[in-house]
Amino acid sequence: MSAGGDRGRAAVRHRFEVAPGEEELRLDQLLARRVPALSRGAARVLLSLGGVFVDRSRVRIASRRLRPGQVVEAWIGGALERATGGTARRGGRERGPGTTGAVAIDGPAPRLVFHDEHVVVVDKPSGILSAPTPEGDRGDVGALLVRGPLPGRRPFVVHRLDLETSGLLVLARSEEANRALSAAFREHDVEREYLLVVEGVPPGTAWTIDRPIGGRRARTHLSRESAVGTVAARLRARLETGRTHQVRIHLSEEGHPVLGDRRYGRRTDFDPPRLALHATVLGFDHPVTREHLRFESPWPDALVQWEERLVGRAEPSGRS
Repeated sequence: MSAGGDRGRAAVRHRFEVAPGEEELRLDQLLARRVPALSRGAARVLLSLGGVFVDRSRVRIASRRLRPGQVVEAWIGGALERATGGTARRGGRERGPGTTGAVAIDGPAPRLVFHDEHVVVVDKPSGILSAPTPEGDRGDVGALLVRGPLPGRRPFVVHRLDLETSGLLVLARSEEANRALSAAFREHDVEREYLLVVEGVPPGTAWTIDRPIGGRRARTHLSRESAVGTVAARLRARLETGRTHQVRIHLSEEGHPVLGDRRYGRRTDFDPPRLALHATVLGFDHPVTREHLRFESPWPDALVQWEERLVGRAEPSGRS
């Protein structure tokens, strides 16, 4: 599963060269001038997020002045919308630089499940990126860990969960661990299970979807844990392969999209407060000691409460 900005606009790159006469402008002023409809305040937020590059290097200093001919790239999309509460454009009521929405520029680190000098396992909340993107490098798991409980070198990203997917995520803290864990994921030698709630109730109690994604083999093993009448069902998915959005695509193609999925599903009048997908089991051999590690994370409280309301709503039909 890969990290993605499923909520908000997809990132758009704005690229321009500094023109003669613009060397006297601060970078935030230059961005506001050259990027369509971008306000100066939002430009400062974008700089703080890490979404601005000058000659391919990230720049955060709003007061920096550039030379004619230098190339500026500004990545604008969901990260800026979340950080400004959707007021990034001129004419919107600005909340000021550093004010954040669903994804914080600076926020609490994900809960530590396990860590040593080589590996860290976290329980990632929904709404936090697994890895930095061109839009920014401040609000992802690694950055939050470094600014919080594990200062020092940013950990290596080994695999990803989508932005709105919660659950267990492993990162490497040493180059040796990064090489070994990356190989384990490439060879599908990692145990990964997800809990999810889908629209409708698939037939049968256990089945396998073996259908390519993007021309590459993708295999998902599924079992039904419970159902809410004919409205929805909670499933457990075990990944044999790990393609981008594999579980979400496979279930959508089966006609039972994950509830809360705006990309591959549809809106319903009983939507959850977030994507109903959670990485509940993660198991792997420690990349250095070779000890087998296995971790479990329970279904998040917000989804427990939503599911209880859904059951109450469907009670006239009974629960199967």
